[in-house]
Amino acid sequence: MSRIQATFATLKSQGKKALIPYITAGDPHPKHTVALMHALVQAGSDIIELGVPFSDPMADGPVIQCATERALAHKVGLINVLEMVREFRRVDDRTPVVLMGYANPIEAMGQAKFAERACAAGVDGVLTVDYPPEECQDFVQLLKSQQLDPIFLLSPTSDSSRVDMIVHQAAGFVYYVSLKGVTGSQNIDIAEVGTRVKAIRSRTDLPVGVGFGVRDAATAKAVAEIADAVVIGSRMIQEIENSSEDALLSNVAALTQSMRTAIDDAKT
Repeated sequence: MSRIQATFATLKSQGKKALIPYITAGDPHPKHTVALMHALVQAGSDIIELGVPFSDPMADGPVIQCATERALAHKVGLINVLEMVREFRRVDDRTPVVLMGYANPIEAMGQAKFAERACAAGVDGVLTVDYPPEECQDFVQLLKSQQLDPIFLLSPTSDSSRVDMIVHQAAGFVYYVSLKGVTGSQNIDIAEVGTRVKAIRSRTDLPVGVGFGVRDAATAKAVAEIADAVVIGSRMIQEIENSSEDALLSNVAALTQSMRTAIDDAKT
């Protein structure tokens, strides 16, 4: 059982939902990333989604695009991100880490080499936005051979046949994109998300996480009432962007704790 699977199993036994914050590796500076990861865990996060900086983050809105630009200005690339995970693992061998990114850095390293290095660093899952399920069967098998969970996105436009294709290849959990658009771009239609999550659950036993548009504690609570995990990205990046260096960790921890409290208050 992977760390991701074990985390969801434990939460289910406790009647709780997962909090999955997203941060971009290297933002606001590479020296802060591992400390931020530990602060997120201490404040109540269950899984960390760590963004791999890339120059053309097509699925991300302006907030995360700016975070990527700040990280790239410090020359943070995939090799650096894997080293950050390795450093995190020296202290924390329990919290799952999912890398979120794009195909180009993986292709530059080589798929097989990436899978080996990610496993060795302590990565648990990989979400690659622009590897469509129709074209990445070999990559999925490489990940699974290294005990890495391939995480896939489902969207409001995913029909039943595509959902079936994706959940057949996925492991760990599936990530439902709550809106049509990029990260952080709109308010969530909770009723519509609930309908879609129910439909996805009818086709898989994998946990369903929901993200893209979770801006505040009220929305996090509403999402937790219908999904197995709440993913918070742009709002977390805004907190990082607006914090001074001295207040960075405490501000991020306070935001995380507020989301944790809201999720735990959800009626499930």
